Amino acid sequence: MRTCILILLSLVIWRNTESQNLKPVEEYLRLNAGTEDPLYTTYAAAMKRSRLYGDKAYKMDYYSDCKPVTYYSDQAGSMYCIWKVDEVVVRNIGEYFRKPVVLFSFPDMAILDYEPFRGIYVRETFFVYSSSIALVEMEVRNVDKVPHEVVAYPVLELGNDSLEIVGYDTSRHSYILHRYENPYRLISSLKPEYGYPTRVRDIFTTNQEEDSWGGYRGTLDHFYTFIKTDFYATNKTEKLNHKVSGYVDFIAIQLKQRLRPGEKTNFRYIRGFQDQKESVQSLQEELEQVKKVYLKTYYEDDLILFSRIPRIRFQAKDEKLVYIGAYNLVRGSMYPPSGKTSHNFYVFSRNPLWGWGHGHQVLHESLSMLSYVYMDPKSAEGSQRVYMEQQRADGLIAYRHGPRGLQDYPHHSMPTTSAPFFNWINWEIYQVSKDKEFLEDAYQSGTEYLNWIIANRDTDKDSTFEWGPYGLIENVRDWYNPVFQVSAERYLDVDKEDISDELECLDLSLMVIKEMRSLASMAHELGRAGEAAIWRTYADAVTRRVNERMWDDSTGFYYSVNRDDHGWYFMTRDLRRQEIIGFLPLWAEAAPKERAAQLIETLTDSTKFWRRYGIPTLAADDPWYSPNVDYCCKWNGPVWMLWDYMVYTGLKSYGYDSLAHQIAAKMLDAAVTQLRKNHNFWESYSPDNEVLNCPPNYIWDAILAKLLIEEYEEK
Repeated sequence: MRTCILILLSLVIWRNTESQNLKPVEEYLRLNAGTEDPLYTTYAAAMKRSRLYGDKAYKMDYYSDCKPVTYYSDQAGSMYCIWKVDEVVVRNIGEYFRKPVVLFSFPDMAILDYEPFRGIYVRETFFVYSSSIALVEMEVRNVDKVPHEVVAYPVLELGNDSLEIVGYDTSRHSYILHRYENPYRLISSLKPEYGYPTRVRDIFTTNQEEDSWGGYRGTLDHFYTFIKTDFYATNKTEKLNHKVSGYVDFIAIQLKQRLRPGEKTNFRYIRGFQDQKESVQSLQEELEQVKKVYLKTYYEDDLILFSRIPRIRFQAKDEKLVYIGAYNLVRGSMYPPSGKTSHNFYVFSRNPLWGWGHGHQVLHESLSMLSYVYMDPKSAEGSQRVYMEQQRADGLIAYRHGPRGLQDYPHHSMPTTSAPFFNWINWEIYQVSKDKEFLEDAYQSGTEYLNWIIANRDTDKDSTFEWGPYGLIENVRDWYNPVFQVSAERYLDVDKEDISDELECLDLSLMVIKEMRSLASMAHELGRAGEAAIWRTYADAVTRRVNERMWDDSTGFYYSVNRDDHGWYFMTRDLRRQEIIGFLPLWAEAAPKERAAQLIETLTDSTKFWRRYGIPTLAADDPWYSPNVDYCCKWNGPVWMLWDYMVYTGLKSYGYDSLAHQIAAKMLDAAVTQLRKNHNFWESYSPDNEVLNCPPNYIWDAILAKLLIEEYEEK
């Protein structure tokens, strides 16, 4: 039955592409990415085979000359294969006869080929089967005219600690190991009490009878010395040491096959992972099943998944790699329902895995759904339904929502929400999904939420808005913000360091306008003309207040103002610091045309915002400006893709299409530069340089897929 369904789907995909004069989806998704191409190379299990705790995702290194093709997981070591052909040991990519080329890259799978030795062709498939299991299959073919003996040494290496060998199961060709996994992270540590395991078990196995196995102390250099013994040595052995207990740095399994010209063989090695409190038998049984899985089935699942995305005719290969990578990023961040939510949800990052980023959904990260909806509309809607399901009775959508439920971080008896992008996201999702039931539910939930914002974030009822008392997280802009943060140094006393609840805030007021206009569009689509008119009237009223209070003629820019007197000063501090939020009136369609023109002059000033890799969060001529991304969450210079995307959409709304295209090019240049260097997406980017020290593989860079869709809609 499954085969029939796949055939029918393939025919549908083929016919659709034929009508558009496009190649079949398989050819469209072929990447042929070399080691210097900007390919995103992090992989996680498909959503239905994933779990939040005890989850392992991997990064593939197919590009470093000093390593073999390697798959490594944050805090959990790496696995790779060393080759020996006719007694010649080939350790590293730099020694390969032909370096790897990645043919296909999906959220859970990579397919690549290379030749470690002349005449030995390898088609390698890496597949993250589940949160617990990952495998590598290597189809090895002798394309030479003479026979070769091929030996593969799959290796599991921890690197940052010791592996304890518990035993070797000869009947299952499996090493069983214990180790400690440190929950400490530089940015935000994991909490074992939530369910993150620290005492873990690994099983390293192969799907065929091994020739030998062993465990070793030392480095890969030591292992090379062992397997490359002197031809004339009296103690020469071709067997590994069969170590069955004790502490080691790495373990290896030896697989051997003699291939005549034209012959091929398959080597498959698999790594299983679990908490030591879980049943070892259950993992062993699952591994035995995985040894037999037919990988083409999962490859076809990925083809079907990607058949839904817009088929862009890219002008450059780099753009296509960013586009596919952005979808891999967002899909790879998704988990199935669990805990207190009955809908799928996302985390900020699955590899590396860090506490704050592996928590729950936040509305500004949910802007990644603007891209994701093209791939899986129901899943994107499900992510938004997490908020609806856990919304408080009074309408509050809290700062975070997910399996552990609503998390509102109360401060001074006031709960914390997030930047209100809820209705904008829902309206954007609907325009792709066309799901009226979702729109009805979203409109009801969004109305209640915006009414909560109006009641609780406009405390003086003057139609401009203040962030809550825990503004440090609520206003999204975290640390080193020149307006909300009192000092240039970072202190962690919220009440001393953050004054966003004491200002009429430009950014929040503009977000409210956008939310109102989105609700008006939703009401109109639902046939509620009267409600649509009310929301438009309200949005127009807030727009007037923003233009009356927050525009400064002397500098031609928008700013936040003091809540008490609507002035430019808070005590002795001048609030007129030019930030990226000064351009958001374009996004909210709140700026009169003549003021938009003045904003454009500031935007395109290279001494301020017109920088190489995008629009910085703070003007470059501000004394607090720093182009260095030396930690997470900085708002005094770094480029944040989502906010640059908002400027991009604002420019298009006002007819500045050429400038919008130039900003898109800057954003793509930033992403491509990093993907070439390290094959990661990043939380933020430097506007001026290439070295970044912030969390990598951050979900919201998926907005780049939406950016490319919009760019090519007009071409």
